[in-house]
Amino acid sequence: MCLSIPSKVVKIDTEFNIATVDTMGVQRTAGLDLMEEGSVEVGDYVLLHIGFIMNKIDEEDAIESLKIYQEILKTLDEEERARMLECDH
Repeated sequence: MCLSIPSKVVKIDTEFNIATVDTMGVQRTAGLDLMEEGSVEVGDYVLLHIGFIMNKIDEEDAIESLKIYQEILKTLDEEERARMLECDH
C-alpha cells in the first residue's frame, strides 16, 4: 500500500515542467503536468501520485501529517521504512 506523504517543493524547472520535492529528507522530481500553470511555488507542500504532483495542501496540515508519519516510521523496520518513502515516485 502506498501512502501519499506531504512533500515540500524546493525547486521548480519551468522549462521541463517539473519540481524537485523533499519528502522527509528524500529528494526527487515530480511532474507538474496535472497542476494549473503557476499554481505551485517553491515552499508549497504537495501530494504526489505516480510521479506527479496531484494537489497542494495547507502547510499546517502537512506539518501535522509529517509528525504522524515520523511516529509511524519509528514502529517500522528499515525495509518497511524504505518501501514507504519510495512509494510515491
